[in-house]
Amino acid sequence: MSLFITIAIVHIIALLSPGPDFFFVSQTAVSRSRHEAMAGVAGIALGVAIWAALALLGLQWLLHRLAWLERLITLSGGLYLCWMGLKMLRGAFARPAPGANTAPETVPVGAGTWRSLRNGLFTNLANPKVVVYFGSIFSAFVGEGVPAGARWGLWTMVVAETLLWFSLVAGCFALPVIRRGYLRISRWIDGCAGAVFMLFGLHLIFSSRSA
Repeated sequence: MSLFITIAIVHIIALLSPGPDFFFVSQTAVSRSRHEAMAGVAGIALGVAIWAALALLGLQWLLHRLAWLERLITLSGGLYLCWMGLKMLRGAFARPAPGANTAPETVPVGAGTWRSLRNGLFTNLANPKVVVYFGSIFSAFVGEGVPAGARWGLWTMVVAETLLWFSLVAGCFALPVIRRGYLRISRWIDGCAGAVFMLFGLHLIFSSRSA
């Protein structure tokens, strides 16, 4: 039980540190809808499930052995985050000024939901440092004596913890008062979110070159 509590605390501290996942969920919730944000949360949780499972199966060890593979995954993730950031920046500059008499963008519910789920998944998978994080905490706290049932119990816990945290983020940023504030300064919020994604992407790109 102490092992589960320890990893739960470590993981919630990691979740509290803002990263691409946080900015994606908050920006989607405030600019579109809670429904689409929750689809993005599901995508992020799926990404965490994949990375955590790969960490348990020894992907971190493989990346250490195959440095070119780690650089390729990191570079690809950086390029994807830069592309997402560029889309946000272009959308911010193309957005009409507040109060302009323009019709809001309409997106079919199904299309928006699947797009948000896909973008949430790819945003999480674009950060290969997540597998290093999971590999580190699992290697630090999960020894060889821990049975398989406990290992996959930990996997379930971190996925559920991720889902609950980002659901809370989506719910908070989808509140009407937050959305009304967003409408007044949407250009700045979208522009800042795009810049943050670009910075995360560039960090991954340059870290892959120096690795």
